[in-house]
Amino acid sequence: MLGRTRATAILTLALLATGLPALAADVRVVGLFGSKAVVSLDGGAPTTMRIGQRAPNGARLLAIEGESAIFEIDGQRRALRMGQPYVSRSSGGAPSVRLSADANGHYMANGSVNGSAMRFLVDTGATMVALPAVFARQAGIRYSTAPRGTVQTAGGPTTAYKVKLDTVTIGGVTLNNVDAVVIDRGLNVPLLGMTFLSRMEIQRDGELMVLKKRF
Repeated sequence: MLGRTRATAILTLALLATGLPALAADVRVVGLFGSKAVVSLDGGAPTTMRIGQRAPNGARLLAIEGESAIFEIDGQRRALRMGQPYVSRSSGGAPSVRLSADANGHYMANGSVNGSAMRFLVDTGATMVALPAVFARQAGIRYSTAPRGTVQTAGGPTTAYKVKLDTVTIGGVTLNNVDAVVIDRGLNVPLLGMTFLSRMEIQRDGELMVLKKRF
């Protein structure tokens, strides 16, 4: 149902492979504070990591040593100074992104729509990418004259507008011309639905999900 929220979404995710290839990771250190590092992951907004924490893209903060943060990335120990980036690429050449489940078992993904930053809930039960109206307006999407229909949300029926997004980016993966709907009311988080996910190869390994671009 398009109106699922983070608290109620049920993720039914297929186990498509037992092994994971070498995967893309983009890590930049923007600040160091005691036992914590402020980092930008896959081009997203800065976030704080504590020692021992694993990021959604698989990078794990091991230690803070002087002016460097020590990470485990792609199975290797790497020291990054502030402002120094580390970017890896998948061995198969196709862009990919790693996501880790949160405490509720949900997968959240930093990304953007038409260049406007958003944080998505990955929802295989959503037929299409779905945007709350306020997020659509922030992305400059003019949806008021788009084809419209009615969808059922947790708060009752509401109007939905069918649109096409120029770009949807998650980590290092960008898709063009993605069908989506803008939800007038009753949705408070953007949903990464099947109009994006159907163009991905989805892999699961424990609490780690990997999205790899197919076409």
